[in-house]
Amino acid sequence: MPEDEPLDLDTETQRIGRRIRDVRERQGLTQEKVFLTVPMNRAYYQDIEAGRANPTLQTLLRIAHALGVPLAELVG
Repeated sequence: MPEDEPLDLDTETQRIGRRIRDVRERQGLTQEKVFLTVPMNRAYYQDIEAGRANPTLQTLLRIAHALGVPLAELVG
C-alpha cells in the first residue's frame, strides 16, 4: 500500500478475520476448539472472524498460538 493512501481499518479487520478463518478451516478446527483454547468469548471470536471486531495485538497473538502459526500468517 502506498504511504500516502489512508489505511482502511474496516478492510484490514475483515482481511485479518478471513485469514484467521482460512487457517482454522485448513487445519480442520472448529471455532469452538479455537475460542476454548485461546480462551475467549464465543461471540467475540465469531465477530473477529467475521471482521466485525478489532482485536488487540495480545488477542491476535493468542489466536495465532492456538492455531499454531506465526502472527505474520494472520496479519501479513
